[in-house]
Amino acid sequence: MKKLYLLSIALLLSACAPPAPVRPAPDLSSIPTPETTPETTAAQPVNAQPGQPLAKRADVQTFIREMVAQQGFNAARLQAVFARAYAKPEIIAAMSRPAEAKPWYAYRTIFVNPKRIQGGVAFWRANAAALARAEQVHGVPAEIVVAIIGVETQYGGNMGKYRVLEALATLAFDYPRRASYFRKELENFLLLTRAEGIDPLTPRGSYAGAMGYGQFMPSSFRSYAVDFDGDGHRDLWRNSRDAIGSVANYFKKHGWRTGEPVAVPAQVSGGDYAALISRQLKPPQHRVARLRVQGVIPLEPVNDAQTAMLLELQGREGPEYWLGFDNFYVITRYNHSSLYAMAVYQLSREIRERYEQRPYAGAPVPERMTRAD
Repeated sequence: MKKLYLLSIALLLSACAPPAPVRPAPDLSSIPTPETTPETTAAQPVNAQPGQPLAKRADVQTFIREMVAQQGFNAARLQAVFARAYAKPEIIAAMSRPAEAKPWYAYRTIFVNPKRIQGGVAFWRANAAALARAEQVHGVPAEIVVAIIGVETQYGGNMGKYRVLEALATLAFDYPRRASYFRKELENFLLLTRAEGIDPLTPRGSYAGAMGYGQFMPSSFRSYAVDFDGDGHRDLWRNSRDAIGSVANYFKKHGWRTGEPVAVPAQVSGGDYAALISRQLKPPQHRVARLRVQGVIPLEPVNDAQTAMLLELQGREGPEYWLGFDNFYVITRYNHSSLYAMAVYQLSREIRERYEQRPYAGAPVPERMTRAD
């Protein structure tokens, strides 16, 4: 969660730690990695010199000194870690090609498709006990947790191929637009690896430094990851139970409302609705009753007292209209994108339908929402 839009976390400097933890560290040596890599079409990042270890850079040396002074790291050990790490120019190129730049009809097909639906059913069946317990403890439906993991990593099949340390360092020092954010995430990564007893050069993740089944950024790992099976450590790479509990905990801590709806399709008419279309990601503000008066009609049963946001998505043949409720907004806290949240929601209900082997009771997910007039 993770989300630069897309932006959906990790572990320690065993080398930079004070005393090593008594519990065994998770084995990350066989984390799945994808076979493909982003294209390297962009210019070289600022200050990057191919083949030069990060430890030879002045800005990295400044960062090391800060970590020693502010967080108590061992300088020699940090030097040794960064001497074995390198900037990755292809990461800068990948950052310029977010999936959210696509229109909704193209974005949807990436995530709501037979492969991810079938994979979600299989993941649910394999992890039914953990998902049931997460729903009981945190109040987040199993299908939402499954869909998040499906969208983020195809159920753990594609957790990322980059060293998290190198991804974060590349963005912290060679991506000026968001350098301060990634510098803080690099700090969080070193802190969590120290706390969890893991070599910081071992964890792999996305080009943005997101980690594990749910692609947590390091700050999210430190704040929301949980040891859901009680084995003594939080392992979001190899332990699906910890991953499930952590995703559910993230949603609960961000305000998930148990038993409330996520979104419903809508039909619009007249001209008053246009001023109500949500152009920015903010909590829902308009009561359904008011939306009805202004020409917005929910196509599924919903309480008129419920607050909602009116969404306009680009369908293949014209705009689609949806009402997003508080739980829809919570999904955007995982990745700050209405397209992402809608993909997660639509995938979740397709998975539940197949899992329960019965038709979905509400209105069908349409290819297009047409105006009534």
